[in-house]
Parts: sequence; C-alpha cells; structure tokens
Amino acid sequence: MATPIDSLVLDLVEWVAGTPRPYGEVIEAWRTSCPRLTVWEDALEGGLIACEPSGGGALLVVATPKGRALLARRRPQPHSDGFAFRSA
Repeated sequence: MATPIDSLVLDLVEWVAGTPRPYGEVIEAWRTSCPRLTVWEDALEGGLIACEPSGGGALLVVATPKGRALLARRRPQPHSDGFAFRSA
C-alpha cells in the first residue's frame, strides 16, 4: 500500500522528469524541517533523482532512469482517448 510520502516522492520525480530543475529551485520547493517528511532525501537515496552539472556550472536535478521507470509503472500516462494503458 502506498503511503502519503510515496505519493509525494512520485510528485517530485514527476516534476523534475518533465523539465530538469535548478538545484536551488528544487530545494526551495521540497525542503522541509519536518523529520517525518523526507521527500527529497527519499527520492535522492532511492536513486529516483540525481544532481547533474549544467553548462553554466550550476546543478540540475533530473529524474533518473530508475525514477522514470517507477513513474511509468505507478503513474501511466493517459492516451489521447483519456484512458491509461496498462499491460497485463
């Protein structure tokens, strides 16, 4: 059974999968002082996201292949008819 934090981790992975985001933007949006809300840490330690250098020397946060695979399994994209495809 998925927990609320699992859903938030998927939200973070989905957010950076669409467009790599600057590290500062991600930390500002996802950092928390609550010890029970470890979305950033869980996604990073789980290998779902990674920090990569950008051309300008800043870090970008990206979804890893493992993170994209998890998204594909847990949040299949709807087809143009509005229905999501799931293979058996």
